[in-house]
Amino acid sequence: MGHIVVFVTASKEEEAEIIARALLEKKLAACCNLVSGVKSLYWWQGKITDDQEVLLVIKTRTDMFDKIKETVIAYHSYAVPEIIALPVVAGSEPYLKWIDQSLIV
Repeated sequence: MGHIVVFVTASKEEEAEIIARALLEKKLAACCNLVSGVKSLYWWQGKITDDQEVLLVIKTRTDMFDKIKETVIAYHSYAVPEIIALPVVAGSEPYLKWIDQSLIV
């Protein structure tokens, strides 16, 4: 099983924390970092938009992605939330083992 890091942006810290806690309680993520003060500039409805957001950095395994996506969509306020997974190409063996032990089997 491969490991991934999933990025999700949220409109405010409270929303990000609700999503993070849901993922942790369901044992879909081993760790969720909330990074406040992210300034996002992006295209939305034909114009460039400028917002303050909170970035969730979610550590998990590839096989959890579909359930993570479902959970994020269920708790997210955006019509099109960012849910992007990147592969972990290398990592400390004890840390990767800890991720595995933290998730449902």
